[in-house]
Amino acid sequence: MKKTHYLAGLILLSATLPALADECTLTIDSNDAMQFDQQELSVPASCQEVTLTLHHSGNLAKNIMGHNWVLSKTADMQDIATAGIAAGADNGYLPAEDERILAHTDMIGGGESSTISFSTANLSSAEDYSFFCSFPGHIGLMKGSFKITE
Repeated sequence: MKKTHYLAGLILLSATLPALADECTLTIDSNDAMQFDQQELSVPASCQEVTLTLHHSGNLAKNIMGHNWVLSKTADMQDIATAGIAAGADNGYLPAEDERILAHTDMIGGGESSTISFSTANLSSAEDYSFFCSFPGHIGLMKGSFKITE
């Protein structure tokens, strides 16, 4: 009887772990029409780390229609994007070592992808977070909300 309960527990645990890993892994697509395919992303508070992959399904080069994925508090989003313009293409249109940037991918062009992993240790379900593309002029269309769910 004990072996049956132990085995059932292991099966239940092994079935739960991939689900938790999947909840902590996000994918988002961008294109040549300056669009993300999602306007809201969320992860459960149980995720200690998030892995996010940004795909660019378009064809245009990154110097023409580059995209990245930047996470910040919503209140900081526009100021980061504005400072990113001054930082220039060589810096991925992001101000260097800006602590308001919570996570970001590399700038990518058509057919490319960038994957990052970031800790959620300092993120709170009570805070308002947003993601956006910092390529000049893209923030108007390429933005969305990021939520930590309980």
